[in-house]
Amino acid sequence: MAEVPTTTRRGFLGAASALAAAAAPATERPNILYIMTDQQHSGMMSCTGNPWVKTPAMDSIVASGTRFELAYSGNPVCVPARTSMMTGRFPSHFGIRSNNVRELPREVLPAALGQTMRAAGYRTAFGGKTHWPKPMTAESIGFEYLTADERDVLAGECATFLKQKHDKPFFLVASFINPHDICYMAIDAFTKGSSLPAMYPKSVVERERVAAATKLFAGLDKCPPLPGNHGATDREPGAFSRLTGFRKYVREKWGAEEWRLHRWVYARLTEEVDAQIGRVLAALRETGLDRNTVIIFSSDHGDMDSAHGFEHKSLPYEESARVPFVISWPGHVPAGRIDRKQLVGSTIDLYPTICDFAGAKAPEGLPGRSLRPIAEKGSAPGWREDIVIECGDSRTLRSARYKYSLWEGPGVTETLFDMTKDAGEMKNLATVPAASNVLAEHRKRLRQHIEARVDEYGRALFAQQS
Repeated sequence: MAEVPTTTRRGFLGAASALAAAAAPATERPNILYIMTDQQHSGMMSCTGNPWVKTPAMDSIVASGTRFELAYSGNPVCVPARTSMMTGRFPSHFGIRSNNVRELPREVLPAALGQTMRAAGYRTAFGGKTHWPKPMTAESIGFEYLTADERDVLAGECATFLKQKHDKPFFLVASFINPHDICYMAIDAFTKGSSLPAMYPKSVVERERVAAATKLFAGLDKCPPLPGNHGATDREPGAFSRLTGFRKYVREKWGAEEWRLHRWVYARLTEEVDAQIGRVLAALRETGLDRNTVIIFSSDHGDMDSAHGFEHKSLPYEESARVPFVISWPGHVPAGRIDRKQLVGSTIDLYPTICDFAGAKAPEGLPGRSLRPIAEKGSAPGWREDIVIECGDSRTLRSARYKYSLWEGPGVTETLFDMTKDAGEMKNLATVPAASNVLAEHRKRLRQHIEARVDEYGRALFAQQS
């Protein structure tokens, strides 16, 4: 099914002068530090009860704030998710379904997050991974760019920035790469096993980090076991029959030992980025800025981490789509709270949340909402009852209890999971008669979201059902 073009503007612009006029006085506003990792699923922190990884830095943010248990990426792959974060829009607003995206119109730039925060009187700085469509760059969306490094140099540059004298509140984004390096285990296994030339030959550092993590391997008895949902879903989507390349190869060729080693390396790469985050947090404490700095921690998307026989991302399964999302602000956000009820759009709610803390006016018509009331008070009136997850070949509606997905055909095009009884998403209820009413209701609600956002690909998915 070909990607269907969609409208790119739809009231996206906001006037910088109006944003500045609406901002609260600088003396009343906190600094904001947004720390982002890449490809870290929600369970990849030791504070979640995961005994196979140690993340003291991330855990310290969680201990001092509110962790949102049900936070979902707008589209669990890099370019769509990152574009969503910086614009506050669902990726479908721009016709984005994957990393293979066309250039966006320049009209997106004036209302990007950095521009809004700069107009509101903040010093805005960005360091690390960007991965946006043209013409989006750190500078063009309103940031000074500290460094293109995504690892230790980034941690050092962020620490240097924090130790500078600040005569206005700052908004700093620290965008780290790991545990994304895990991608190269499957990629290289595929090319080696298929006697093909190496993919991404310039990715030298990434392979070095995977090799270093692999050298720490201390035997299978020290490896995470296979998860309970390692097997295929009952009546899984027909879209999986179109798998090619490394995803198909490892799903068919890897045995338990390869998958467990993959999980081991994923944990070590997560610990590596945790140490880098720790350096940034240490600088924040050393300067005393931690007392008036809102810290938001999240990831652009997760990793399948061997669930259903997959690695990488881009699927609406929990491991791919659900991410860490934590807000901390000493004296304002209660420490150690876990919110297990509210459905969070980790990419669409980020923009309005940051604006709320900053006293800045977000552009009109954004689909997300500020999480500040929930972080500070535990609830927000009229909070959403469901959230949409967009993927390259599916659309998903996650409600309080169920997850419904509509997939591109042929073959099985609908999945429905009872997330209360089947958190591993193993039993597809879409053809179970007793679940027919639930299926119809979630199908209806997803269609309403798609029509409201004029999501042309979503419309095409429903059209194939006719």
